[in-house]
Parts: sequence; structure tokens; C-alpha cells
Amino acid sequence: QVQLVESGGGLVQTGGSLNLSCVASGPTLSGGWMAWFRQAPGKGRDLVARMLWNSGWPHYSDLAAGRFTISRDIAKNTVYLQMNNLNVDDTGVYYCNYEKGSGSYWGQGTQVTVSS
Repeated sequence: QVQLVESGGGLVQTGGSLNLSCVASGPTLSGGWMAWFRQAPGKGRDLVARMLWNSGWPHYSDLAAGRFTISRDIAKNTVYLQMNNLNVDDTGVYYCNYEKGSGSYWGQGTQVTVSS
């Protein structure tokens, strides 16, 4: 059973930056996708970015808009989301997700609040 724990959220002003981390515990990750989702207040979860775990190939949604970078450290079983030039629309809970085959695992989320 894969367990995911996010950290790095917080309160930041418009234009600021945050670097989110998600540490996976349990079996060593191999294959599959690691992704970041965002859930804005009163809305569903939207994909921000995802990465093929083995190759590191990234894919970004329009939400990332060239401001966010997903990366990973295989040795640490950790995925990161560097977020730059944040705006108030980026406010929400950010969730880490790992999918492989029929398995899908979620972290508890980390709150990001961007003030104007």
C-alpha cells in the first residue's frame, strides 16, 4: 500500500513562490504516474501536472501555464512541484496522486493560499 504525504503549502502573496513536496512510503515506486492536483474552494480536483515515474517525462495542464515545474527524486521516493508567479486563482488544496495499473493513491493534501 502506497502512502503519500504532502508538505510545503502555506500563505504567500501574489507573485510569490512555493515548492511542494510529496513523499511516498511503502513499496518502492516503479512505473506509473505521479501527479499533482488542485482543488479550489467549492470545486473539484483538477490536474496540474504529472510525470511518468520511471522516465521523468512531464506533462502539464493549462493550470500550470509555464509557471510550475514537476520533478522527482527517485532515491527519496519524492515528487516536487515548484510553483512560481502565484496568483489568487492558484489558491486551493494541492493533492499528490500516484497511479499504476488499477491502483490510485492520494495524499491528504496541503493548503496553498495566495493573497492579493
